[in-house]
Amino acid sequence: MCQASNQGLRQINLRKFLVSYYPLLSILMGFLLVSLSVGPYNNGDTIKEYDAVSGILKSGLPIISGGYLMDEPPVGFYIHALVFKLFGASFNNGLLMVLLLSLGCIALIYAIGTSLYNKTTGFFATLLFAFTPWHLILSRSFLIDVPCLFFSLLSLFVGLLAFRKSSFRLLIVSGILFAAAFHTKLYAVFVLIPLLAFFFHYQPKKIKHIVTWFVVFSIPVIVTTFLWYQTITGVGLPAIYIHPDLYSQNPSIAPPTPLFAINFLTSYGIGWFFVDAAIVSILVVLWQRQNFRKFLFLDSTCLATVICVVGVNTILGAALDLKAPYYNAIKYDYQALPFLSFLAASLVTKSVSLLKLSRFSKRKAILVAVALFGFILVAAAIFYNMRFVHMFSSWDFLIFRVAPTIDEGYSLFNPDPIGASDLMRGVQFLGFAIATSGILWVARDKLGYLRKLKKLVEKKSYVLD
Repeated sequence: MCQASNQGLRQINLRKFLVSYYPLLSILMGFLLVSLSVGPYNNGDTIKEYDAVSGILKSGLPIISGGYLMDEPPVGFYIHALVFKLFGASFNNGLLMVLLLSLGCIALIYAIGTSLYNKTTGFFATLLFAFTPWHLILSRSFLIDVPCLFFSLLSLFVGLLAFRKSSFRLLIVSGILFAAAFHTKLYAVFVLIPLLAFFFHYQPKKIKHIVTWFVVFSIPVIVTTFLWYQTITGVGLPAIYIHPDLYSQNPSIAPPTPLFAINFLTSYGIGWFFVDAAIVSILVVLWQRQNFRKFLFLDSTCLATVICVVGVNTILGAALDLKAPYYNAIKYDYQALPFLSFLAASLVTKSVSLLKLSRFSKRKAILVAVALFGFILVAAAIFYNMRFVHMFSSWDFLIFRVAPTIDEGYSLFNPDPIGASDLMRGVQFLGFAIATSGILWVARDKLGYLRKLKKLVEKKSYVLD
């Protein structure tokens, strides 16, 4: 009797778990299968970063070939060194660590999106983010960009909890995680934009309180920066800013074009449908700002972050004519991807809300048309990117041109592209199918609401007749 009762409880708990987390699990499983059919990708940067990890195993410091200290912060390299120490030094082991952290990024997008918006937005933001060519390519490259984004998102999520709960301990943890992100790659500084926005939104605006929380959050990054640059390596604090990316000029063979970052986003990173979904999402909020007041703050925060990330990249690459920012939009703009995902995905929630508002509005046709257009845009963004992933997984060479008419840009080699009759092609399609199955799971409640709405409208029409 007791065993039967325990078995029944386990079944109930499993059912509750699946009901709550199947949408996320479907994306994680689908992404894992698809990632097996993509890459791995190599270029000069991946070889250089592998050398840095090998240098740690030999000397304790990220020394690359020629005896030079790696010009990037160290945390990502030390994480890889630990993996190499435990499981052996190889590109595959390093790629496995990057893949695991990319899964962590996906889970954090879901957690942050659900916490800030709702489960529907969290799910679609996660689905959009996971299957962008951008994230899939970097998750299969031996680069430190994915580890940096992982620690940035984790710091943001813990910081959000700290601000909502007024928890000093969580604030310290968030500060430590930000220090880890900053010392993986300096691009992590952009996560301070949403952190500051959420701090001022949730916390009391008293000078003493603000200064105390700022100091506590900043201590980990200040201490670790001083230890690494001044004490351990002895290169001095100015080395943070004396970086080749900030003084190496762009060669004249590829003159700077001011829209190079936009070209990367629309042509390679996320596609026009994704960008259009984000733009329409913002326009809908401005149009219905009286009804979408909650979205106004969240969307403004996401938009400010995207503008800062892409704007800084554009200034460095086009206005200052620097080579690395100009060629490496895939890296420089990566911190903007989560916030673009939140903007585009929230269009689904806004479209559902517009359908609800149409019941009581004289402009019913307009509201319904905009809502349907929003659904179509998000669906098109998802399936267009999946199609593009399917296409480039069979290519042995990728180049992200700075402009359509300029044959220059960041490039990657794929030594193992999938073939037309390759088993991995079937695995890839299975991954897409599993991931998109979560849409039906999320939509079940919305479909139920639409059925009730249809019955209500039919009943009202019958009464009028």
